[in-house]
Amino acid sequence: MRCPYCGVGDDRVVDSRESREGAVIRRRRECNACQRRFTSYETVEEIPLLVVKKDGRREPFDRNKLLRGLMKACEKRPVETKTLEAICDEIEAGLSAKEPREMTTVELGAEIMEKLKELDQVAYVRFASVYRRFEDLGDFVDELKALLGRVPGPGRAK
Repeated sequence: MRCPYCGVGDDRVVDSRESREGAVIRRRRECNACQRRFTSYETVEEIPLLVVKKDGRREPFDRNKLLRGLMKACEKRPVETKTLEAICDEIEAGLSAKEPREMTTVELGAEIMEKLKELDQVAYVRFASVYRRFEDLGDFVDELKALLGRVPGPGRAK
């Protein structure tokens, strides 16, 4: 570390403390040349989470965008926001654990649809209609038939 006063790269650490719940280490340093003290901060370098679009472009993973999409699909449905935030947490944790830390929009959409299918079938169909770009009523009917064939509903044998 170079001294901000004299520019010499010879210093010693006088004090170290964690701040921001351990995300940052604050170090108090003293220059061995001019004896002046200064503070430095040490953080972990984050590797960004990326989403690979269908055309090959990469963009940063946006948790808020994901949450907005889930909230739109679950609008006027009996689904709590904390449940949607938990889904975001699971998806973000899965992405963080991958190497490389990226996911295609196809993988991301499929994962979201699986989670919505378990959570709320109406929200699932809403999300699928946008994600799969349903063109007409036939696309909706096909998706509903597939959903009804897999999931027992009222009056159906389990």
